[in-house]
Parts: sequence; structure tokens; C-alpha cells
Amino acid sequence: MTFAGSVRVMGMPRSLRPRRAPWSRSLSSDVIPPATLEGDEKHYPAKIQKLVDEITQLTLVEVADLNELLKKTLKLPDVPAMSFSAMPAGKAAEEEDADEAPAQEVKATFTVRLLKYDDAKKVAVIKEIKSLVEGMNLVQAKKFVESVPQVVRSDVSKEDAEKLKEALTAAGGTVEVE
Repeated sequence: MTFAGSVRVMGMPRSLRPRRAPWSRSLSSDVIPPATLEGDEKHYPAKIQKLVDEITQLTLVEVADLNELLKKTLKLPDVPAMSFSAMPAGKAAEEEDADEAPAQEVKATFTVRLLKYDDAKKVAVIKEIKSLVEGMNLVQAKKFVESVPQVVRSDVSKEDAEKLKEALTAAGGTVEVE
């Protein structure tokens, strides 16, 4: 007996029978929806819609309890939420100063760039790069130094940028702080 769209398997030699992937038995019968484009509105399953509707009916205390239970169940780390009081004072001061004097702008973060190095001190520069850049091994540091100019670190404070510049200059590199 065959159905429309099916393949008759019983009379076929085993080598010609269609094979099913071993994981195909464990998949549910739900069809995966096609990907949506940026302009299209995404349609959510009824199960998800129902959960959202139920959660929106909860009080703040119930939401806090739900959050706590989900963290325990899913073994998520307890990360404190950012509040406005946790915002760095420098940012708030900059926003206030921006209203008063927009012409005065102070750069808070800097980029340290290795421009070139002394060929006689190449090994020292490689070792210094290896120690300054996290997760870099000796081979990566050698390739990094040989392909100068390169950004050593970006978005660092002025103090850290000056320390990096001093260390690399002492090792034999020419460094620029932007």
C-alpha cells in the first residue's frame, strides 16, 4: 500500500531504500516556520502567546518570584540589574557639561597602536605583545608584530594607554596613542 507522496519500500532491495537520519525519529511533527524578513512581522506560536498573556497579568511580586524560580530552574547566574545610580559619574558630568559648553570635548578612551619596531629588538617586542594582549600565544604575537601597524588595545583609559606605550617603547616598538 502506498500513499500519495510516499515511496514503496517493501519490494525494494535494502540498498535502494530511502534512509532516515537517526535523529529524525526524535523530531516532533511540528513544521519549522520559514525565516522572516526584517520588514515582516514575526508570528509566534499560540503556546508562546498564551505564556506572554499570562505573564502580563502577574503583579510585580509574582514577576519577581517567577524570575527567581526561572533562575533556579535554568541555573542562571544572579546578575544585578543596572540602575541609573550605577552609571559612572563621569558620564553624568559630561552630559551636564555638554549642555553648558558644547565646544569643550574631553576624550575619555584611547586606542594604542603599534606602528613599527626596531628589527634588533623584534623578539622583545613580540614577548611584550604576548604579555600585554590577553589570550595571545607566541605565534600569534609574532604574526601580530610582523603585520604592523596594528591596534594593541582600544577603549582604554589615558593612564593604561600611557603604561602600554611605555612598555612597548622600552621593548623597542614605536607606539601611537589616539
